[in-house]
Amino acid sequence: MEDKGRRNHARYWFSFLILLALLVFLIIWNINAGSIHMSVQEIFRIIFRHQGDETFYNIIWEIRLPRILSVIILGGALSVSGFLLQTFFGNPIAGPFVLGISSGAKLVVSLVMIFFLSRSVVVSSAAMIIAAFVGSMISMGFVLLVSKKVNKMSMLVISGVMIGYICSAITDFVVTFADDSNIVNLHNWSLGSFSGMSWDNVKVMAGVVVIALGLTFLMSKPISAYQLGEAYAQNMGVNIKLFRVALILLSSVLSACVTAFAGPISFVGIAVPHLVKNLLKTSKPILVIPACFLGGAVFCLFCDLIARTVFAPTELSISSVTAVFGAPVVIYIMIRKQRQV
Repeated sequence: MEDKGRRNHARYWFSFLILLALLVFLIIWNINAGSIHMSVQEIFRIIFRHQGDETFYNIIWEIRLPRILSVIILGGALSVSGFLLQTFFGNPIAGPFVLGISSGAKLVVSLVMIFFLSRSVVVSSAAMIIAAFVGSMISMGFVLLVSKKVNKMSMLVISGVMIGYICSAITDFVVTFADDSNIVNLHNWSLGSFSGMSWDNVKVMAGVVVIALGLTFLMSKPISAYQLGEAYAQNMGVNIKLFRVALILLSSVLSACVTAFAGPISFVGIAVPHLVKNLLKTSKPILVIPACFLGGAVFCLFCDLIARTVFAPTELSISSVTAVFGAPVVIYIMIRKQRQV
């Protein structure tokens, strides 16, 4: 037993070191990727010593670093949101995008953006997050209503996809009657993109995500008990109703923050938690939650790098790239689950 415990600890340390090494590597690669290339020494000199060419300095500090930090924060948040939803529904393919939660957030944010932009009023980050949260909660409400009527999780997922399609259709209908300038802003955002991030955006999203992640981490023990069944969790003193409400609120806040700033991003919330659990060979929340955040950051940094560079200067939507790499993982999960039945 001691040898097994040591092997597990070694695996956990090794897994986290891999994720951290990949994160650092991708941060450096993302900073240097673009039409203007810089040496690693020059990058470090600009970041840590604030010295170097003024043009390079502005490119790194005003464009690339805010974007990279946004990708790390939002990618990690989306992955943790997916883990919470998978825990709540007890299904490995539950996620903000598949269940229509991101689409609900997208719909309400679109309505708010059109309303304010048509009156030449700038929409604040706080208003975007609140709008996205309201949309997320509306979609989640429909999903929960459906979950009480159906027994099979496959039907719940299909219902979530249908809710997503309905929200997307209403969004497209609303956008059709918006002003031309508003349509351009909405179109770029609705496809999913990390471009145009500022330090003010980073501060707001970091504040929201750090608080939500802190609360999620504090719930590690109740989540661990809940994974063993509701009856077991109740015997361990977990208030099931309050716990389920907390899971819904935290997952909705995290996914809403992502949608508000970057638009809907597909498959990250499903694929990354699964990959992380396979890497760690455990589902212990105290390990999976921070690993999901790191894994989501790494996955989205890689996808954003591809979105920016493969067809430069044309930039792909981040959701298209995450779908290319995330969808095969979801297909694999479904096939493996079918074999286990």
